[in-house]
Amino acid sequence: MHRVIAHLDMDAFFASVEQRDNPALRGRPVIVGAPPTQRGVVAAASYEARKFGVRSAMPSVTAGRLCPQGVFVRPRMDRYKEESDLIRQLMAETGAVIEPMSIDEAYLDLSARCQAEDADASLLLCVPIARQLKERIRSERSLTATIGIAANKLLAKIASDFEKPDGLTVVSERDKVQFLRPLPARVLYGVGQVTEQVLLGAGIRTVGDLQDYSGDLRALVGSFGPRLKQFALGEDDRPLELGDEVKSISGEDTFLHDTEDRSVLRACLREQAAEIAGKLKRRHLAAHTIQIKVRYGDFTTLTRQLTVEEPIIEAKDIYRLGCYLLARKRLVSRPLRLLGLGVSNLREPTAQQLILL
Repeated sequence: MHRVIAHLDMDAFFASVEQRDNPALRGRPVIVGAPPTQRGVVAAASYEARKFGVRSAMPSVTAGRLCPQGVFVRPRMDRYKEESDLIRQLMAETGAVIEPMSIDEAYLDLSARCQAEDADASLLLCVPIARQLKERIRSERSLTATIGIAANKLLAKIASDFEKPDGLTVVSERDKVQFLRPLPARVLYGVGQVTEQVLLGAGIRTVGDLQDYSGDLRALVGSFGPRLKQFALGEDDRPLELGDEVKSISGEDTFLHDTEDRSVLRACLREQAAEIAGKLKRRHLAAHTIQIKVRYGDFTTLTRQLTVEEPIIEAKDIYRLGCYLLARKRLVSRPLRLLGLGVSNLREPTAQQLILL
């Protein structure tokens, strides 16, 4: 059977829901998050705001400085979840096997519906299904989605990042190597900031450079080398994950003596964030939700969390958002017996904006 995989990614999902629900916001730079006059962070930004450099997890005061005309809107996570469920129903009606990746994206395996004499003809059978799904999302939900279609998850994901917003891109098996050649190496699954810097140090900037590299990539990236070479050639045999994936990653520390010493708490969070980031990178995952957990001397336990639209993977960002939650929610009102940090709502990291080099 020829594999036919589609990757659907909602366009600026949180901000688009706000613009749809409030017509006065349409066409304006919408920033979902706390206002810049308060301590807060950006949960999401519309495309109009992104043009000014506004991004998820950025401090609201920074976003306000970059985009003075930005309209700040408080997040409504229950509303976004409700909308996500309705869109998921539309996906299910295509007959696809679905792997949800986050609140605003999913893989759809349409192989059973799209079989022709060869792989590329099978991919083309998926195009009208994808167009109909996009049109239903537009007409029934008044939102737009971008879809990538390919013979595997790697290429479908890259294709959906290629032409946003409201795009539809097919990467054929015949043309996949040429399609990948000019793209930056960081678009490949598993290439994070550290790996990218190692590759740049070896003169490898593009996927084409990886395709042409005659040396042993294991000398640069260890056991990931052979897999990275396969990805550079557009080869990926990963199946859809349908229920046994990692749900969350967390760590916590119980102090020998209850403490509210800020330096001790910050050092604890830094260590936890570094450990979590390491696990995310080893699993090639990123997180949308950061959670903080505290326990006081009387064993009262509180948890607070924050969800952002763009995925988080770096230790510095996990640490900063953990500190923000502690301060914003005033959780260190008395000495802590335990402090924990965690991430959830996990997915593959989003490639940075594709730039043809």
